[in-house]
Amino acid sequence: MTITKKEDIFQIKIDKPVEKAALSAKAAFNSIAKPLDGLGDFEELICDIAKVQGTEDINISKRAAIIMCADNGIVEEGVSQSGKEITLSVARALSNGISSACTLAGSAGVDVIPVDIGIDTDEKLEGVRNYKIANGTKNFLKEPAMSEEELCRAIETGITLTKELSEQGYKLLVTGEMGIGNTTTSTAVIAAALDIDSDEITGRGAGIDDNGLSRKKEVIKKSLEKYRFDEISDEKERAFKILQSVGGLDIAGMTGIVIGGAMYHVSIVLDGLISSTAAVIADMLVPGVRDYLIASHAGREKGNLMALDKLGLKPYMNGSMALGEGTGAIMLFPLIDTVCDFYKKAARFEDYNMEEYKRYS
Repeated sequence: MTITKKEDIFQIKIDKPVEKAALSAKAAFNSIAKPLDGLGDFEELICDIAKVQGTEDINISKRAAIIMCADNGIVEEGVSQSGKEITLSVARALSNGISSACTLAGSAGVDVIPVDIGIDTDEKLEGVRNYKIANGTKNFLKEPAMSEEELCRAIETGITLTKELSEQGYKLLVTGEMGIGNTTTSTAVIAAALDIDSDEITGRGAGIDDNGLSRKKEVIKKSLEKYRFDEISDEKERAFKILQSVGGLDIAGMTGIVIGGAMYHVSIVLDGLISSTAAVIADMLVPGVRDYLIASHAGREKGNLMALDKLGLKPYMNGSMALGEGTGAIMLFPLIDTVCDFYKKAARFEDYNMEEYKRYS
């Protein structure tokens, strides 16, 4: 679809997933020779995938991690341990297949699709899809991070990529990112979206010292005071303004992926704080996208669990992870594969010549 103005996003409607397919998947689990609900939350995970695909005969053979790479102008305020040149370095590693995400994805059977949506370079990276909107965002302490046009294009990019991959048969997509300074942008966005004190959730990101953390808290708080998001009553308008003012092109692109997943019935697996933040904004802009989301892990950043709670999601793993690049979400796939294999191949009560368990509560 073409998005030229924010109203094009506001008008998107999302179909509910097929609940009947989830019930059929649950009935299939109940026919397996095991205690009812024996695999707990992981049974619900398969049922959630079934209702997105509209069938109990789920197919998860094609899956990919879309890694949105972008720089953030706020880095000039000293909120990160590293400089923006690291974004380009990791993007090169993604293009060469040697990044953390690529290594983990190799064993998890996940294709990695890196995207330059806003790296501050004119270098064309072979193996990285070029959807550059701008060479990074602006310093949001001084001015809004993006224009309305840039934000619309970034969201459209995520939707377009999801549509393309859906047409290629991909059924599960990971939202990943790479961009120095993006725990600052995501913390500012989620604090504004949830209307909470940013000091409570501002973390050390990749590992800043105490002085850096104090500076990061100050920058976020001053920025949120500057834009006065609490004065915007309409939720869609507020979400758009938050993302435009203090967000990043990576978060905007992932917002589009989340919306696209709901539009084209593809399950979206969230990583940590940054992708969960994109999901919260996506659900504010286009209500109903949350039904197409899977939360992979709790993460180390406090705001992640708050974002997931807002979406009514609970993570399947803990682990205190904070690696980025969609790595935590990729690590969920071996578990998904194991449960799916069990779902399809495990012996039924009839194989044991036993009566099925009855549900009494």
